[in-house]
Amino acid sequence: MTLEEFTINLEKEFEDIEPGTFKPDTNYRDIKNWSSIYALIVVAFVDLNFDVILNAKDLKDTNTVKELYELVQSKHV
Repeated sequence: MTLEEFTINLEKEFEDIEPGTFKPDTNYRDIKNWSSIYALIVVAFVDLNFDVILNAKDLKDTNTVKELYELVQSKHV
């Protein structure tokens, strides 16, 4: 999955986000009403699509969609 595909697919997981809002440099944790539910959505999205388990530290250590993508790619075997 390319960074562009990752960005589009991740954005689709968030019901309250208008299409085209997420860009690679978007801080995904700055979305309106960010909560632990959204964190779980991100973790589930990554697990389902890449078979990679993220933890709280992983989410804290990434800010942008691109950083998240790069982390997932580094853990994806």
